[in-house]
Amino acid sequence: MEYETPLFFHVMSYASDADRDVVDMVSGNPDWEPPEALRDGLREYADFDADRFQYAPSEGLAHLREEIADRRGVDPAQVVVTNGGGEANYLAMARALERRPGGDVILTDPVYPYYPGKTTMLGGEQVFVPAEADGQLDPERVREAASDDLAAIVVNSPNNPTGAVYPRETVEELVAVAEAYDAVLVSDEVYDHYDLSGSFVSALSVDSDHRVVTNSFSKTFAATGLRVGYAVFPHDLVEDAKSRHMLVNVATTRPGQHAAYRALRETDPAYHEANRELLRERVDAFTSALDDAGAEYTVPEGAFYVLARFDGFPGTLENVERLVDEAGVAGMPGEAFGTAYDDWLRFALVTPRVEAAADRLAAYFD
Repeated sequence: MEYETPLFFHVMSYASDADRDVVDMVSGNPDWEPPEALRDGLREYADFDADRFQYAPSEGLAHLREEIADRRGVDPAQVVVTNGGGEANYLAMARALERRPGGDVILTDPVYPYYPGKTTMLGGEQVFVPAEADGQLDPERVREAASDDLAAIVVNSPNNPTGAVYPRETVEELVAVAEAYDAVLVSDEVYDHYDLSGSFVSALSVDSDHRVVTNSFSKTFAATGLRVGYAVFPHDLVEDAKSRHMLVNVATTRPGQHAAYRALRETDPAYHEANRELLRERVDAFTSALDDAGAEYTVPEGAFYVLARFDGFPGTLENVERLVDEAGVAGMPGEAFGTAYDDWLRFALVTPRVEAAADRLAAYFD
């Protein structure tokens, strides 16, 4: 498959243009409300003086960086505020490949498709390690795939698309592999507030100069359009990352940073627990209907995706389009995430119509 051209927007466009009602379960755009403090922050910003509508400091507003640093137990100088988690991952991978130009980037299979695309764009070589049947990653397989050409290991926990949450032992071992090969572990933790298992461990819990943690407020606060994320770099990697960020983007949205800051400071933990409980209910409802359809499926430990396999119906783009046209449900083809789950389809549980979608699938495959 052409990893350089992810299929998300193609499928969303196809579903939007359909001649029938379609339940959209394509992309991870939360349908629940952002916290009120985020809306308050945006409203408040509209009345600020004109100077507050000019460029923010390139590395991010100082008070936001300090708030992130305090919560993550790091030095504010290590924090770069970015245009969403996507740029945070780009900066981390770029920094790794600046250290070892043309080097290998170990990725999981299945994989979030933007990681391979960034690898190619930055001149790296893709090396895939298959996930286990339960979506977990065996660090020993990563070690076996590593070589002196290793530049980076890129992982995502809680994971998209498998829903796996990596235990502490895995995180520690992945950092150890990066250290052994003088490489960089890039840990994308954008779904950390959607840990349904209670077992999530951040790579920041491992003291190392060989790991970068990336995150975003897009999922955390149900505001993917806010475009505010961040990366936490080791001290010896952060300055060049700041320079690249400045050259590519100059700075990140100032109103968005202010809104994210207020949301961080003022949102009650109950907001996040309510969203996790909503997801648990949706997982139960969706998978129960998949049982009725005779499907095989994954039960996510985190994030908000379910992978499903229907007998004789592989996860191709053609079959996804058939489901849109004939069942009125839009998901993602498993082949978009690599070869390990190319017989599967991925559904994002970010619609109040989860049960309707599952009933349509059950009827279609009956």
